[in-house]
Amino acid sequence: MVYDLIIIGSGPAGLTAALYASRRFLKTLVIGQILGGQAILPSCVENYPGAGKTDGLTLAKAWQDQTISAGAEIKTGLVTDIKQAGDGFEVKLADGAEYQAKAVILTMGRNPRKLNVPGEVEFTGKGVAYCATCDAPLFAGKDVVVVGGGNAAIDAVILLANIAKKVYLVHRHDKFKAEAVLLHKLATLTNVEQVLYAQIKEIKGNNLVEQVKIEQIQDRTEKVLDVQGVFIEIGGDANTGLVKDFVNLNEKQEIIIDERNQTSVKGVFAAGDATTVLFKQIVVAAGEGAKAALSAYNYIQLKNNR
Repeated sequence: MVYDLIIIGSGPAGLTAALYASRRFLKTLVIGQILGGQAILPSCVENYPGAGKTDGLTLAKAWQDQTISAGAEIKTGLVTDIKQAGDGFEVKLADGAEYQAKAVILTMGRNPRKLNVPGEVEFTGKGVAYCATCDAPLFAGKDVVVVGGGNAAIDAVILLANIAKKVYLVHRHDKFKAEAVLLHKLATLTNVEQVLYAQIKEIKGNNLVEQVKIEQIQDRTEKVLDVQGVFIEIGGDANTGLVKDFVNLNEKQEIIIDERNQTSVKGVFAAGDATTVLFKQIVVAAGEGAKAALSAYNYIQLKNNR
C-alpha cells in the first residue's frame, strides 16, 4: 500500500501530525502500539489548553476520533524496519505487512526507565508496574511504593493515595522536580510517607511482590518495607532503537531535528518526546507534531512539482 505520509507512533505528536496532514489532503497512515502513547498515563491533566480538567485516556480518545474524522488511517502494529526505497520509503511491520510513503514522521516517544535492580524483571506484572493510571485499581487497600520525584511520580502518589492503604514515596533527593500544584496536593495526603535520600536495592517476594529493600544513600543503612506494589516512575528513555542506524541521534539517543523537524535524512521528519526538543510535555509534543506535518506537506509538494 502506498501513502503520501506514514507516521510511526500514535501519541500526541503522531496523532496531531496525522490530523494536520489529513487536512492538507495527504493520504496518511499512523502506525503505533499504544494509542495515545505515554500521554494516557496521567490520571489528571489540567494544563492542556481547552480541555479543562481531564485525564490522558480521555484526551487520547478525542485525538483518535478527530484524526479519523479528518481522514487518516490508524493501524495498531510494531514497526520492525524502515528504509529508503526508490524515491520514497518502505516501512515493514512485525506481522509482515509492508507500506510505502513519500515521507515519514517519527514520533515513537519514550519508554519507561527501569531501576535495574534484582526482582524488577521477575515481578513485572506481579506487583511491579510502570503505569499507575493502568494498574492502581489492582492495589486497593494495599501498601505500595512509588519511586521518583517528577510529575509522573507525584501524580501516581496522588492517585494511589485514594486507592491504596498506604503509599511510600521513595526519592533519591529531598527536592522534587514536580509542578508546584502537584506538590501542594502531595502535602495534604495523610497516608503518604516520604522516604528521602533513598533508593530501592531489591524487590522481593514469592509469586507476587511482598517486600522492597531500601538503602539510605547518605549512610548506606538498609531497611525493608512490606508492600504489595512497586510503581516505578523515574522518567523514560527515547524509543529510538528502530532508527539508530537510520537517522542521527544525540548522546541521549534522541532524534536530532532542526527548526522544521527535519532529521538527517531528507524526507524523514520527527516530533515529540523522542527528539531533541527540550520540554517533554503533551502540549509541546502536539505542537511539534503539527510542525512536522506541515514540513512534510511542503516537502511532498516540492517533490510532486519538480
